[in-house]
Amino acid sequence: MTRWTGLLTVMVLGAGIVGCDDAKPPAKVARAQVKRTGPATMEIIPVEGQLPYCMLFTMSEKGVIRQLTLTRENRSIRCDANRPVANTSFRVPVQEGKVRVYIFFSDERVPAGSVAQQLYDLRDRERVTAMDLRLPGRIFVETLEFTPETGEPEATGGIVGAGGVVTSDGGTASDAGPSPSTLSVEPAAN
Repeated sequence: MTRWTGLLTVMVLGAGIVGCDDAKPPAKVARAQVKRTGPATMEIIPVEGQLPYCMLFTMSEKGVIRQLTLTRENRSIRCDANRPVANTSFRVPVQEGKVRVYIFFSDERVPAGSVAQQLYDLRDRERVTAMDLRLPGRIFVETLEFTPETGEPEATGGIVGAGGVVTSDGGTASDAGPSPSTLSVEPAAN
């Protein structure tokens, strides 16, 4: 009996060693992606198969934490796959430097206040995982990075003066000529 037990042990260990040589660690599957929409703006797009609700936070190199998905109830929002979160682009202040984008996916609407407080408490950690949080239901955390860049100044539009002519490129109203109350409109000649 001892011989058979020893032989089985050697076979099991031998099979385990061979299996370990061929085994590769599972690749991390991205739950969302960052899409740059401008020098300092981004969209966060969840991939297929994620939990239905999410909330976004950024933490800058300077330590500033911002909640990007604000609602009246201050809870996580519905996040559809392959569509930008909240159907919007988010601006990242250039002066704050590179940010880590935290996306919290959940199976139920989670209060954002407790997530914000816990994220603040964990701000010195290099990595935040779902195990670090005290939240109800199933939670997945995706951490992405985004670096804002300085770019072209935003166009604010021109000021329209008398006769519908654009007289400046966004200066003060005094650049526009007479005020609308002093403009006279003449009927078009037939």
